Amino acid sequence: MFYYLKGKVALLEQNLAVVDCGGVGYACITSQNTLASLKVGEAATLYTYLHVREDIFDLYGFCDQEERSCFMLLIGISGVGPKAAVAILSALTPQKLALAVVSGDEKALTSAQGVGKKLAQRILLELKDKMEKDQLGIKQKGGAQEGFLASSGDKKVSEAIEALAVLGYQKSEAMSVISKLDLSVLTLEDAVRLALKSLAR
Repeated sequence: MFYYLKGKVALLEQNLAVVDCGGVGYACITSQNTLASLKVGEAATLYTYLHVREDIFDLYGFCDQEERSCFMLLIGISGVGPKAAVAILSALTPQKLALAVVSGDEKALTSAQGVGKKLAQRILLELKDKMEKDQLGIKQKGGAQEGFLASSGDKKVSEAIEALAVLGYQKSEAMSVISKLDLSVLTLEDAVRLALKSLAR
């Protein structure tokens, strides 16, 4: 129903941002990471998701499409509701969540409020499974993209591509951007951050 809201930030509270769009204040439940990027009285764009269920009609908003994509991935996992997804995205940026999935970092996920060991394991398993299915699709297509991965022989390259896949980017897009970076002088997190900047242009 709503893809994004664009207006002036009218109010900021714990996990809540109110955006004034043409005189109407839209209350968006959001993460601490998004709240940190907003200031009352300044213009903002929030990418949204409308959660409707029986007597629930909640609007969620995020400062960029990567965070919204991560939110959508998380709520697609059994046992992860919108509130748990927001808690995870308050503890981890999209880049850090993607890297946690790639490296199997269970502790990173349990740092989020209300996320226990079993739920963290389920999230890692399901997102990793999704990545492996995407990777299988690339291998079946073959061609230059598969050749790039094979010739690079670099674990950092494949992990960076997998991290971008968690964030919703096609492997072909990720490969194109990662191949232009000098990963020998970049940490994995920096490589993902630079790739995201390039993909957002």
